[in-house]
This record gives sequence, C-alpha cells and structure tokens, in this order.
Amino acid sequence: MDPPGSSRLLPRDVWRIPKTREKGWYLALMAPNVKGPGYCWLDPSRLYCNQQGLQDCITDLLQPFWEDPIDLVAGIDAMGFILGAAIANTLQKGFLAIRKAGHLCVETYTQPYTDYSSRQKVMEVRTDAITPGLRVLLVDQWIETGGTMQAAIQLVEQRGGIVAGVAAICIEDSEGGRWIQAQYKCSHCVPNHLMPQFNQHQLESFSTLGMRHSLV
Repeated sequence: MDPPGSSRLLPRDVWRIPKTREKGWYLALMAPNVKGPGYCWLDPSRLYCNQQGLQDCITDLLQPFWEDPIDLVAGIDAMGFILGAAIANTLQKGFLAIRKAGHLCVETYTQPYTDYSSRQKVMEVRTDAITPGLRVLLVDQWIETGGTMQAAIQLVEQRGGIVAGVAAICIEDSEGGRWIQAQYKCSHCVPNHLMPQFNQHQLESFSTLGMRHSLV
C-alpha cells in the first residue's frame, strides 16, 4: 500500500497493512530510541502514521469500555492528546486536555508528580471541567512508572470525578503500573506473549527496521 504523495516521505513499511491483522500487529511499527539517554526508549508515534494501525489501536483500547458509561475522555500532555482525542471522537464524547503546568491561561487545579525520567513536574486541569460524579476515561500514550497517570487520577478524584478507566498502548510491569491495574479498569494493546519484551525495553521488531536500540 503506497503512502499519499511521494513514497520518500517515510519508510514504506510504515504504510504496509498485513492481510491478517492480529491484535497488536501495529506495535511492530514503533521505532527504537537511537539518540541515547535523555529520551524515551522507543517512539510509539510511528504507528500513528499508518491509518489502519491507528484505527486498530483505538479499537483495541476501547474494547473493554464499549458498554460502560463514560462522560468525558481526558488525555495527558502531550502524547496522550493524540489517542485521547481519537478515542473521544470515536465515543462521541468531549475531550479534556490535562496539561503540564504553565500552559493554561485560566484558573486551574494542580498536582505535582514524578515522571518516568524521575523528574519532578506539575500537571494542571481547568477548574470548570470536572464535576462530582463525572465519569472520566483517562488516556496516555504509555505508562512506564505510573507516576504521571497516578497524578491525573488524583486530579480527577479530588474534584469528585470518577475514573471510569485507564487506557494506554502499554502499561509496563512496574510498581506503579501494577497499582493502577489493580485499582482501576484498564486497557492496553500489548498481547501477553509480548509483554516480556516491553518490560525489558527491547522489541524483536526493532531489528526489522534496520535499527539498534541504543538506550543503556
């Protein structure tokens, strides 16, 4: 399947759609970190370039929630905006952006947290968005240590909102990841037989891209 426009824009395998689309087939489109420390160990956003891959990813994330009452979808700054907005559009619900502090020009509630790189940060949400009893589906691209998602959960629950569920491409087997899955209804896209590769931060699919994972 050819990409729109010039085939030189992106590697052709970004656009290829397999005849048999097993759950998580699109995970092989993700690219490894080739820049070293200071960056995440992979780039999931490569799969968003593939229209069918993005669509199947959204379908897989929503599978446990189709029959659940959801009032609002909230995505976490910044990559959670992509999946969160797509999920909100699919569910025909509103979308709330949970921002890193300092970007909203309105009154906000804030919550400090420690991200996957052990950096101390603060996230914020507008004060008029979450009301008591509102059922919110929280979405992020990835949950590694769980600190970012736990802060988002606190923002919702401290306002009286209800966390209807948590969705991310991958929820790693970290202490924080396990806590989130034990406490809330969750969905992710990684089949069980592939989870060891994700927890070890080394996917076999990286070799098909002609790249070597350089993060140590």
